[in-house]
Amino acid sequence: MRGRLVALDRLAAREAAALVVDGRLADLLVAPPADAPPGPGAILRGRMGRPVKGLGGAFVDLPGGLTGFLKETAGLAPGRPVLVQVTGWPEPGKALPLTTRLLLRSRHAIATPGAPGLNLARTIRDAGERERLLALAGRAMAGSALGLILRSAAAFAPEDEVAADIARVRRLAEAVAADLAGPPELLLAAPDPGLAAWCDWADPAPDAVDDAPGAFARHGVLEMIDALRHPAAPLPGGASLVVEPTRALVAVDVNTGPDTSPAAALKANIAAARELPRQLRLRGLGGKVVLDPAPLARKDRAQVEGQLRAAFRAEGGDASLAGWTPLGSYELTRRRDRMPLAVLLREAEA
Repeated sequence: MRGRLVALDRLAAREAAALVVDGRLADLLVAPPADAPPGPGAILRGRMGRPVKGLGGAFVDLPGGLTGFLKETAGLAPGRPVLVQVTGWPEPGKALPLTTRLLLRSRHAIATPGAPGLNLARTIRDAGERERLLALAGRAMAGSALGLILRSAAAFAPEDEVAADIARVRRLAEAVAADLAGPPELLLAAPDPGLAAWCDWADPAPDAVDDAPGAFARHGVLEMIDALRHPAAPLPGGASLVVEPTRALVAVDVNTGPDTSPAAALKANIAAARELPRQLRLRGLGGKVVLDPAPLARKDRAQVEGQLRAAFRAEGGDASLAGWTPLGSYELTRRRDRMPLAVLLREAEA
């Protein structure tokens, strides 16, 4: 179907959500195993350790014997409790990445304990609309020390719905912010796929939502997921993008396929640059990424890099593009914002 479809179902016996745009899988969220560490978005009360020279931060004792690593240590004394939020999935054997800048997301708003003030999404540009939404937020947050950011979806929702949503996230954020005393404890679990879908895929609003059993099968999502089990992803003209995660990095290779024209390599590399963010997102891959393009003239590097930067900018995720290496590869890093899909599927089938 054309348009934006949100399908809520189960994948390998776990809750899952899929976003399909114009018949193509755009995003996929799958609940991690029950024994997995707290995922991105979870809020915990931890206990500060001592700063570690050379690492630019400190380890934090977390519940269940887990350890996190926090870079923002100013004003935090060793041995004292601290509220932290998980920012990504850790590399195997490493500490959970943490921040003290708590964000509690809902469909229409983001509550920000410790960062007071009322703000709006930058995409809301109309002056009259901004004034209306700020007044609505002001009424809903009256008397609270929390900060609030109204998301762009709030501009298209009824005022009573937005006000009720703000009230819910305000109560939750105030309860979390007040729960500082005590031993390490999980205060708020990471959002489940259904809630995350409503929070992250609400703008623009979906044209259809299917939450009945069998939704993935009805809309071809299972076949789309099955394609992600393979390293190669097809590109226009018979070219392909091969994504292979290793312990140290994610290696990405671009193949031109049967096209032997002089422009084949440039066309394949441009297509790969546009497709790469989607493939990393769907496969749940992050960390260091090394792209090995099809043979590319030095004069064409700027054009390919421009496509890469535009694609990751549109992605809106936390990626840092480092640039070309002496051997002609392109390096970047992407935040590990979810568990790798291959790991999720493998563990579910074991």
